[in-house]
Amino acid sequence: MWTPHRMAYILGENKPRGDGPGDGCPFCDIPDRSDEDGLVVTRGKVAFAVLNLYPYNPGHLMVCPYRHVADYTELTDEETDEVARLTKQAMRAVREVSGAQGFNIGLNQGPVAGAGIAAHLHQHIVPRWAGDTNFMPIVGGTRVLPVLLRETRALLARSWPTD
Repeated sequence: MWTPHRMAYILGENKPRGDGPGDGCPFCDIPDRSDEDGLVVTRGKVAFAVLNLYPYNPGHLMVCPYRHVADYTELTDEETDEVARLTKQAMRAVREVSGAQGFNIGLNQGPVAGAGIAAHLHQHIVPRWAGDTNFMPIVGGTRVLPVLLRETRALLARSWPTD
């Protein structure tokens, strides 16, 4: 996948100043915003689902606990259960609105594992389609992102399962 829009993030845009919750952690700040401004799709009791501001694919979501915690082993049972439930719901909602044919789901634990914000755990849900890395980036040097983030958030929020 070619994602040149992520260069702003790589260069430091929206990155925390440190590892603490008061150091500009976006996952600590997002819950204080409106759903629209924070790109929050749904809120649970101990975790929430939010669109990735620097997505690999349209509909790229993250599920985060509200609590500023770095490692999966530090989650409470309640947080673990809700992160899993929201991940399942995210998959259902994304399939309904976009027809995703598959998903990459994962946690990057620590900077050496690819975590851009290692201090606050977040699980990625990246929808995939056959041919989603096609001729456009190779031939035309173009990345296709057919829906704006706010429109994607609204579509997913309306289709979010309540189970």
